[in-house]
Amino acid sequence: MPVPSYVIETNNLTKEYGDLLAVDGLDLQIEKGEIFGFLGPNGAGKTTAIRMMVGLLEPTSGGVKIEVKDGEEGESVAVCPQKLVLWEELTPYENIHFMGKMHDVPRGSLDSRVDQILIDLDLDEKRDNLASELSGGMQRRLNLGMSLVQDPSILVLDEPSAGLDPQSRYSLWEYIRSLKEEEGKTIILTTHLMEEADRLSDRVGIMDRGKLLTVDRPKQLKKSVGEGDSIRIELTDPGQSEAALRVVSSLEGVLETKDVDQGINLRALDAVGQVTKFTRALEDKGFEISDVAISRTNTLEDVFIHLTGREFRP
Repeated sequence: MPVPSYVIETNNLTKEYGDLLAVDGLDLQIEKGEIFGFLGPNGAGKTTAIRMMVGLLEPTSGGVKIEVKDGEEGESVAVCPQKLVLWEELTPYENIHFMGKMHDVPRGSLDSRVDQILIDLDLDEKRDNLASELSGGMQRRLNLGMSLVQDPSILVLDEPSAGLDPQSRYSLWEYIRSLKEEEGKTIILTTHLMEEADRLSDRVGIMDRGKLLTVDRPKQLKKSVGEGDSIRIELTDPGQSEAALRVVSSLEGVLETKDVDQGINLRALDAVGQVTKFTRALEDKGFEISDVAISRTNTLEDVFIHLTGREFRP
């Protein structure tokens, strides 16, 4: 297995505000080319941690290392904030173009880069409208385009789909994926939308009260905690359900069983990985199975509640 290439590493990163310990000894590695989801309620410390990682805030103690490329001073980092930062009396083209000039994007490539960003973000038809005339969703996409004009290697997205309708949200998610898959960007994503974190993140870190509680892939986190997945096993002879319940109840990994119409229902962690074991145990005892259905019920919010003992709140 190849050794991960880390683009950002923190070592005992700490930030204090008087008696408040906002970030408490954060040790974290973010892999090159991944989408890393940072979750936690307001006040958890994730925004403070990110601001220190990208150089916007000086830590009280500890350090941050950002990978250095051959021939360059360091990785290019851009932040797309949750709060819109636009020049309302400029057009989308002018907003992005001006941001590019501020970041010294070479004049020979700036015009074509702005054009491509407007096309990619479905803003080309509004390129000459004032930013103040755009819808809220278009303004949010424009804000993202302004952060991309410098072609950053590391992109921080703070609540990127806040306020978007479902169609616009899904379209934006596809674009964010393309930034990783087609352009190889490393993306740090903060969000209160569990579906967003689950769909986009390669790995997720959960913070609370200044501490990093866990880091893992969403799938692994959902396997490890919660009340388990639901497996419905229908029997050819529903009259055998009581006997079938006795068989599965004795199996390792089964958390709960219930007699239902046409068969049985059981709950287990990592149902996909264990369903063959359950069905084989029944078939070995002579039961005929007509159908199997799995309903995955664990969510990242389940993980958060399990770790912190409280609901995930915006």
